[in-house]
Amino acid sequence: MIVGVPREIKSDEYRVALLPVGAEMLSQDGHTVLVQAGAGQGSGIVDAQYEAAGAKIVDDAGSIWARADLIVKVKEPQSSETPLIRSGQTVFTYFHFAAEEALTRAILASGATAIAYETIRDSRGNLPLLTPMSEVAGRMSIQEGAKYLERPQEGRGILLAGVPGVAPAEVAVLGGGIVGSNAAKIAAGLGASVRILDVNLDRLRYLDDIMPPNVNTLYSDRHTILESIERADLVIGAILIAGARAPRLVRRDDLTRMKPGSVIVDVSIDQGGCVETSRPTTHRHPTYLVDGVLHYCVTNMPGAVGRTSTYALCNVTLPYIVQFARDGWRDAAQHSPGIAEGINIHAGRVVNRAVAETFGLPYVPWQAAV
Repeated sequence: MIVGVPREIKSDEYRVALLPVGAEMLSQDGHTVLVQAGAGQGSGIVDAQYEAAGAKIVDDAGSIWARADLIVKVKEPQSSETPLIRSGQTVFTYFHFAAEEALTRAILASGATAIAYETIRDSRGNLPLLTPMSEVAGRMSIQEGAKYLERPQEGRGILLAGVPGVAPAEVAVLGGGIVGSNAAKIAAGLGASVRILDVNLDRLRYLDDIMPPNVNTLYSDRHTILESIERADLVIGAILIAGARAPRLVRRDDLTRMKPGSVIVDVSIDQGGCVETSRPTTHRHPTYLVDGVLHYCVTNMPGAVGRTSTYALCNVTLPYIVQFARDGWRDAAQHSPGIAEGINIHAGRVVNRAVAETFGLPYVPWQAAV
């Protein structure tokens, strides 16, 4: 099989989808690995390292898309890339289709197979390929939130930790999953007063056991959300429904209840955002104000720490890439329901129920589509 690794072209995206060790493993298995020149540069990996591992360096992305049977990426194909995708090709990456109908329809029109990192499940029902990036994004959300609370960044002028005699910042984390728990842990470690909200009482009990005393767990309902955002200097949106659009927990009118200069970091923006006023931003232009509330909605937060994120991501994706190259995705999906859940689109049909329901498109089970 020919495995292609194009350079990521999304704004300020510095990750790469395959490490040299992955190229070596695939090459030793008899596969051809094509890596676009400079693909690893943002993660501190030079072309010579890929060549030493058996990969072939290709100057232009077009050649990789034209030749590869399996394309391995980090972020969803951009508008300049979707015309290069061809029928029968398999693309393995983060897609987040529910946040972007145009991308969904472009992949449907291509006739390719789209396998999404974010919907593959393991034997325990977890999302193993989403977890490491959720850990990075959760921790970064506090790092970024602390920065944008500074007055020169249009924030309230609040030090997250406070100082003796001055109260620390109030942080509200909407969602107690991987993103939320990592955000709460970092905020608490810096000394902030933290609230973490979720609808899963078992999860809240677990978080109550492991979190430090300055983290309070609360059941998430409309009244608790409003009370929490009123108190908060920093709100973290950390909601995920796998494959589906994030629910809107904070409405436009709710912003009038928040403190002027407070900050929202909506990590859920990859799935459409959990705040009504959220819209995608970039690392180059990360924030905007609505009703005096600063919004940070960067869609590829882990991309800013490319080296850390690349290694964390490739640690979990490589076994799947090796399996797809060796056995083909059909065989892998036949033997693993969790891998089957990663198949979102195949040959012009939506085979993920959540994506189909988001856009009112026909849903076809993947076995029937194949």
